[in-house]
Amino acid sequence: MIMLTRLNDRAVVVNAEMIKMIESTPDTLITLVDGDHLMVRETVEEVVARAVDYARQIRSFQVV
Repeated sequence: MIMLTRLNDRAVVVNAEMIKMIESTPDTLITLVDGDHLMVRETVEEVVARAVDYARQIRSFQVV
């Protein structure tokens, strides 16, 4: 899950694995796999970086 900010400054948590597409329109528009859309304050690059960081965290397997 990644934390983002809607245009009204409210925080929203998005399941990064459900992101289908991210566009700059000029606001950042996220399309989810179920067809829902979200407009957020973060740039496309910021959303991608957060999604990549999230994927790295959940896919890193460490034996303790």
